[in-house]
Amino acid sequence: MTAPLVPELDVRDLDRSLAFYVEVLGFRIAHQRPEEGFAYLERDGAELMLETAQGPGRRFRTAALEPPFGRGMNLQIRVADAPGLLASLAAAGRLPLIPLETRWYRAGHVELGNRQFVVADPDGYLLRFFEDLGERPLTGDLA
Repeated sequence: MTAPLVPELDVRDLDRSLAFYVEVLGFRIAHQRPEEGFAYLERDGAELMLETAQGPGRRFRTAALEPPFGRGMNLQIRVADAPGLLASLAAAGRLPLIPLETRWYRAGHVELGNRQFVVADPDGYLLRFFEDLGERPLTGDLA
């Protein structure tokens, strides 16, 4: 657990969320505090925390929490095999919100490539899984 930024997501049902993140997405539980409804997850260096929204632990909120959670943000998570992860989602009956696509994004004088898709977790948090395609010279066609 050494990532400099680790999001903590409030969830309605920790067991349901753990089933999704661990069994479908391939995260592992690094550690857990069941008495607080808390779990710390890791997958290939990506780390995040899940905490039961109505549990006994401490809460960091500025307003009421209403579904879908996480409005206005998506979490980008690098994976080695985006199509393989998408196949795991399909096998679990989960469809992406944005299907697998290849996108190139301008970064200064080059373009950075991603093969990516977006899926919502059980509470509506948007997860954008991407496979790094490297960089190429700026072409002007960024789609």
